[in-house]
Amino acid sequence: MIPERAKVTLVVLTLNEIEGVKAVMPLVDRSWFDQIIILDGGSTDGTREWAREAGYELHVQQRPGIRFAYFEVMDKVKGDIVVTFSPDGNCKPEHIPELLAKLAEGYDMVIVSRYLDHAKSEDDDLLTSFGNWLFTRTINVLHGGRYTDAMNIYRGYRKKMIYELELERDEAYALPERLFRTVISWEPLMAVRAAKRGLKIAEIPGDEPARVGGERKLQIWRWGAAYYFQFWRELFFWRDAARRDPAASGLPAAEPASTVLHPSR
Repeated sequence: MIPERAKVTLVVLTLNEIEGVKAVMPLVDRSWFDQIIILDGGSTDGTREWAREAGYELHVQQRPGIRFAYFEVMDKVKGDIVVTFSPDGNCKPEHIPELLAKLAEGYDMVIVSRYLDHAKSEDDDLLTSFGNWLFTRTINVLHGGRYTDAMNIYRGYRKKMIYELELERDEAYALPERLFRTVISWEPLMAVRAAKRGLKIAEIPGDEPARVGGERKLQIWRWGAAYYFQFWRELFFWRDAARRDPAASGLPAAEPASTVLHPSR
């Protein structure tokens, strides 16, 4: 179980999302969290100014690329639990209480799935829908996951999990990024390594509405190729530190993969 004293930080990712933050952030009850950070990629449309005026803690990333934004902000995160959220309209704030309640049951990671039960995505097109299915299916087959949506940014997890799964290390991303000339995020790799380690994972269903405003930042072909390469490389590249040598790693011994749960409500 997550201890009652555990703090929860909401990390809100923005890049020129002024329409979205004005429409969505007032729907996020600040009492749900101990800390809310607006993690901005260098907006020029007034998003940063709005965040400051609204009284939110703001971090403007220095190095382009979403994973570098995460790397930079983690030192500022005070929570034991991190929830990542996009205010572009794709993430519905009303799912937050259920997400937090599921985490409080003792899960290491909970994903708001766009494809579980009757949930649906209004932002998908044929290509992105197929890509999300293919990537999730590949992770399940190669790494023992039981996901319906391994790619979604809308999720909560223990902050320590980032370091247990070595997600902050450049070598996990350097080769695919160099090959496909892009910078990728860590959510797919997080799903892969959490499954490999046998962490306690759950999903809750959550619709994905269409964007409120701004532009989609998705680099479909480059990101897709880099992620797919990464999934196969992980078969040989990463061995869980706790499985290699729990005493040397300082981490708790890894649980068997059977503890990865089927998606649950």
